Amino acid sequence: MLNLMTAARKAPTIQDVARIANVSTATVSRALSNPGRVSEATRTRVSEAVAKTGYTLNQAARSLRQKTSRTILVALPDIRNTFFSTILDAIEREAALRGYGVLVTNRFSGHDPVRHLKDYFRSNRADGLLLLDGSLELDELIDLTGSPVTVPLVVACEEIPNSPFHTVKTDNCFAAARATRHLIDLGHMRIGHILGPEGNVLTAERRAGYLQAMQEAGLAASPKWLFPGSFEMESGYLAASHFLALQERPSAIFAANDEMAIGFLSGLREHGLECPRDVSIIGFDDLAVALHYAPPLTTIRQPRAAIGRLAAEALIDILEGESRQGEPLRIVLNSELILRDSTAPFGVHHPNAAEIRCT
Repeated sequence: MLNLMTAARKAPTIQDVARIANVSTATVSRALSNPGRVSEATRTRVSEAVAKTGYTLNQAARSLRQKTSRTILVALPDIRNTFFSTILDAIEREAALRGYGVLVTNRFSGHDPVRHLKDYFRSNRADGLLLLDGSLELDELIDLTGSPVTVPLVVACEEIPNSPFHTVKTDNCFAAARATRHLIDLGHMRIGHILGPEGNVLTAERRAGYLQAMQEAGLAASPKWLFPGSFEMESGYLAASHFLALQERPSAIFAANDEMAIGFLSGLREHGLECPRDVSIIGFDDLAVALHYAPPLTTIRQPRAAIGRLAAEALIDILEGESRQGEPLRIVLNSELILRDSTAPFGVHHPNAAEIRCT
């Protein structure tokens, strides 16, 4: 009996494997849970070290021993927005490969979202947070550990300016400028923009890209051509009313997301205007509906699957012990211009804006 108890106390650990393989414990974890993410040479060293030590991985026992849940929490600004579906799918796939589950929470209006998030960690329901909402004030969350460096948190999509956390995003300003330049290249000189919600970092970045492209082309961006929005389809529909009320209308519109672009087109159609005959429009995101709407929507395609996968990977690396020292990781991904039927050269379909009047 004494020999059995002694053997139990000396059970091999992941640290033993890492020491013999001459790699970090995070690398051992990746090699065991997702071998495709490490080199063949590393896999061989880890495999040999596992065989030599007799180490076995028992996730349930480890979670109980370390008081971890093997779960990551994903916080969304609006769970109704279909933009997040592909990102969530990629997060869940990456998490499953690494032996983690996923919880999803929404930022409900009228509630205290940060307190809501803190409850998950206090109750050990989640080990780390993947934040897709850049509008939250995180000071209270940081207070749980006393330092932003020790908070297992990664920000995705909506960057928090000057954040100490890892960030995965797309270059919204560059992509918005590219979308606007596409309209300029088609010969449009009067180009409007449907904004996102006020105070949102994506709104600011995409507006900046639009203004940059207009300025570089020597074109005026009339304040009357900046239409308020909220990233919701209804706000695009309302933007159509503002557009129709103008004496001089833009011949093309850059909408800060696809939902608003589709709402805008729907509002125009109710008044007998068609796209791109009467106005060209380009969106942002490339939602599934963008391809199947009439007309199919020209848009900016964000690499949503890559955003989800890389964000989950970065967060789980933190949870598995990868160092957070130095500057926070900042991954900025490229977007792609997708050309479809909602944009056309000025003069081919568009009548002179002065001849378009409300009826």
